[in-house]
Amino acid sequence: MRIVLSGASGMIGTALSAHLRSEGDEVIRLVRRPAMAADERTWDPATGVLDEAFLEGADAVVNLSGAGIGDRPWTKRRINILRESRLQPTRTLTAAMRRLGQPTLSFVSQSASGYYGASRDGVLREDSGPGAGVLGPLCVEWEHTARTAPSSVRVVTPRTGVVLSTSGGALGPMLPLLRLGLGGPFGNGRQFWPWITLADEAAALAFLLKSDLEGAVNVCAPESADVNAIVGRLAKAFHRPAFVRVPRPALRLVLGQLADELVLANQRMEPAKLAAAGFHWQHPSLDEAMAWLTSGSSR
Repeated sequence: MRIVLSGASGMIGTALSAHLRSEGDEVIRLVRRPAMAADERTWDPATGVLDEAFLEGADAVVNLSGAGIGDRPWTKRRINILRESRLQPTRTLTAAMRRLGQPTLSFVSQSASGYYGASRDGVLREDSGPGAGVLGPLCVEWEHTARTAPSSVRVVTPRTGVVLSTSGGALGPMLPLLRLGLGGPFGNGRQFWPWITLADEAAALAFLLKSDLEGAVNVCAPESADVNAIVGRLAKAFHRPAFVRVPRPALRLVLGQLADELVLANQRMEPAKLAAAGFHWQHPSLDEAMAWLTSGSSR
């Protein structure tokens, strides 16, 4: 397959590029600077500039563009950046597809578990409605924008959960503290995080490119786990204690709304469509995920 990829330099994009190439696929990376390699093409999503010729002959387009959700407090300006850094690249890609005489066959455009809002009871499947707050409406708009691709294009919007890797993501700020014995659960720790390893995330996205699935797809491991379990297993894997619990008021004081919608969010998400389609997880359990994290293969 020939795949055009935006957001290729990010943690997930880098892993996905490597995974696809290992399977013999050709990856064309969209970059915002002058192209410096044969597999790069320059675009400017902020102004909607993308030569549709870059998509000619592509079997699929993958959209992973978007500013980091949890790397700084959510001021009004930051929330606007989160929104536009997702919607504008998506608009630019779908507009280029519409200008093509023969558009690509598939469009996999990232969404997030934030679709379901900050705190929901019960199991969240793909037919569960959206939540409120910042991320719920943002993900609704993000997915709607992806569906402005031509009607002949199969559109998939993966609702990705917390991606586990020692190279960054949700564990980026947590691991140094755990290694010093200073880490611990957030709040009461009973909130469920829909986790997945970086290896399984890349494999799941590649699977979606080649499957017949359409629409929203929950992307997380089949084993549910709350923060107490995740942090406890991490500490055990790295042979460190994890007793310094971070209280809810402190998190809200430092992080504001970000604390409620990310760190303290309760989302017991189930990957119903992935499982039914026959996807095979390399790390379906926390124990397997922790073994992988500590093996040095998670970068």
